[in-house]
Amino acid sequence: MAERPSPSVEDYLRAIYGLSERGVPVTNATLTQRLGLSPSSVSGMINKLAQLGLVTHVRYRSVELTPEGRRLAYDVLRRHRLIELFLVEELNYSWDEVHREADVLEHAVSDELIAHIAAKLGNPTHDPHGDPIPTADGTVEHPATKLLDHVEPGTVGTIARVWDTDSELLRYLTQHGMTLGARIEVVERKPFGGPLVVRVGEPPNTETEFVGGEIATALSISVHG
Repeated sequence: MAERPSPSVEDYLRAIYGLSERGVPVTNATLTQRLGLSPSSVSGMINKLAQLGLVTHVRYRSVELTPEGRRLAYDVLRRHRLIELFLVEELNYSWDEVHREADVLEHAVSDELIAHIAAKLGNPTHDPHGDPIPTADGTVEHPATKLLDHVEPGTVGTIARVWDTDSELLRYLTQHGMTLGARIEVVERKPFGGPLVVRVGEPPNTETEFVGGEIATALSISVHG
């Protein structure tokens, strides 16, 4: 196994990829918010990553992964997401418990163990939150989905991905039936920045929910044809 970057470098690469995947500009400010670190720490690490050839960064513009940076980001994402799924499928963790565990374990597991975990789980394509798992050769499947916040009233779909890993938010979603695979119908968008009114579940046993912006921007759905 080739020598891996340090855990802190891997954390930054995963954070940079995660922001760019959501279409969020990757700047010192957004990384500071994402990682909960000081601006000076983030600035110093970005300079280090650039020196290592893992990112490109022009002052006052977005940080972008280089091909090598993206390869390493996919590697740590694969470990992280397989660990999350293993904890849920084999050790009966709930989906709101696994992110912090995987944050620690992703840096410690060997490539051999990850290969065994992938085989044990049947080489899965998605983790418990619907995030795509990069393959061993570094490819990522991106199914066609839409953010719930971007669809119009009358749209019916299936919840396919939860972008937010906040434990309280995930527990709230569970309590209100908004889990992966659940049917969701957008009924109305309240005016002046108000919530979405949605129906969750299979008719006739649906529940009406009022979904604020934080949840509407955290859920992606596969729209029914």
